[in-house]
Amino acid sequence: MMTMTQTAAEAVKQIIARVPEAGDGGVRIADTGSDQGLELSVAPDPEPRDTIVVTDGARVFLDEGAAAALDDRVLDAELAQDGSVRFAIGLQQ
Repeated sequence: MMTMTQTAAEAVKQIIARVPEAGDGGVRIADTGSDQGLELSVAPDPEPRDTIVVTDGARVFLDEGAAAALDDRVLDAELAQDGSVRFAIGLQQ
């Protein structure tokens, strides 16, 4: 199962805090197809078949395709001082 670094968890929490309609939701990662890659969005709740990854209270919802593609991966993030976030996906150690 995909894991998340503390920095990624903090980034997810910051993103959710900026979207009032997200409530206590999370960031959803969906597999849009082999040519399109992955899509990240804010969701108030997971979809019924989503895998939920929780780290330090931050929630990421993975659709079935993303869960399979990211099974042995770790989600990391870089937080810029201007509030922007850049996510990266690496191999688990």
